[in-house]
Amino acid sequence: MPIVYICIGVALLLLLITVFRLNAFISLVVVALLVGIMEGMHPIEALESVKNGIGSTLGDLALVLGFGTMLGKLMADSGGAQRIADTLIARFGQNKVQMALVITAFIVGIAMFYETGFIVIIPLVFTVAIGANLPVLYIGMPVAAALITVHGFVPPHPGPTAIAVIFDANIGIMLLLGLIIAIPSILVGGVLYTRMFKMESLHSEIPKKLFNSKRLTDEEMPGFGISIFTALIPVILMFIYAFMEIFYPDSSLLEYVGFIGDPSIALLIAVILGVFTFGLNNGRSIDDVMNTITESIASIAMILLIIGGGGAFKQILIDSKVDQYIAGFMEGSPLSPIILTWLIAAVLRVSLGSATVAGLTAAGIAAPLAGAGVSPELMALAAGAGSITFSHVNDAGFWIYKEYFNLSIGKTIKTWSVSVTIISVVGLACILLLDLFM
Repeated sequence: MPIVYICIGVALLLLLITVFRLNAFISLVVVALLVGIMEGMHPIEALESVKNGIGSTLGDLALVLGFGTMLGKLMADSGGAQRIADTLIARFGQNKVQMALVITAFIVGIAMFYETGFIVIIPLVFTVAIGANLPVLYIGMPVAAALITVHGFVPPHPGPTAIAVIFDANIGIMLLLGLIIAIPSILVGGVLYTRMFKMESLHSEIPKKLFNSKRLTDEEMPGFGISIFTALIPVILMFIYAFMEIFYPDSSLLEYVGFIGDPSIALLIAVILGVFTFGLNNGRSIDDVMNTITESIASIAMILLIIGGGGAFKQILIDSKVDQYIAGFMEGSPLSPIILTWLIAAVLRVSLGSATVAGLTAAGIAAPLAGAGVSPELMALAAGAGSITFSHVNDAGFWIYKEYFNLSIGKTIKTWSVSVTIISVVGLACILLLDLFM
């Protein structure tokens, strides 16, 4: 019955949003409460779970989304994003600019959770698409695919690293294998899948408040070097922390590096730097720069609420012990340990929405199976691959993708949910292939 209640909840959510045109945030909260009550929670417990879900989700993401949007708006309004985009287009050409952004996203995503990386790179996606006269999703789909693939496969990303610890896997070996698996997964689920669509079907209208489409002259824009440096400051700081955490875990500097390497602080530092590089040094007044920052926050108010609503739905499912039910149901299966690990993570992902929770829970269940002739690194990668499968309405990442690309739920499922599922399945196939040789 718990699975039936989840299916009823998802169907009701789709009905409220697509048929009755009810606001997505209101729909998410209503459905989360109803599912919690159906799962046996007292109404007050369900309400507390919804509050905790919204609070924990926005507690993690509000600063990241806020500072990331400020930085993106500063980049866009100053011409910094245009300068980076024009340089990439001139260097790689229109035909190869998609791959240039995919590589950028891959590098950016190694140090960041999917949501953080998405917010950091989205201004470049918008600017490159317009500058190269390409549909936004032609660039955006493979970029998002690269970010979510790294989220599942590649240490030192926090998710795969935590899963590796549970399986007692070697981080270095897992990093190497993760890279081997990630490349074909991105190419198939991101680049090739995007190219299966007709170009006209990949057009979407960029939310006007999130992007300034005005073209600036060379004299009005900051230089390429300072633009790319400011944009990548968060990535650099998070990379430094990840490096220290892996190779110098006992260093006395770790706590200080951990502070500046936290995504929120790293983005705050980038925003402060951007006030100068994208504002004051570009001939703008402080009042003008602050107006840009204020406008950026106003543009994401509803997006924040919708993401919080997705977190509420996820928390209801966790607090009602649906994950334990699924884990108990699948334990003791005669399937291959790698397939079983992937399957547990995939079912948890579809049911709960959180890739991190799905991957860590699956790892905890399947950890005793590692070592019996199966590589712990491949087991960890199987948990990561399963954790990024079919993303839908109970996942905050689904709503970020939908709202920033201004898509319907149907088009989001077609372009995003199917893409991540392909990535997950290709990843599993690569893991099974590697298992033949390890």
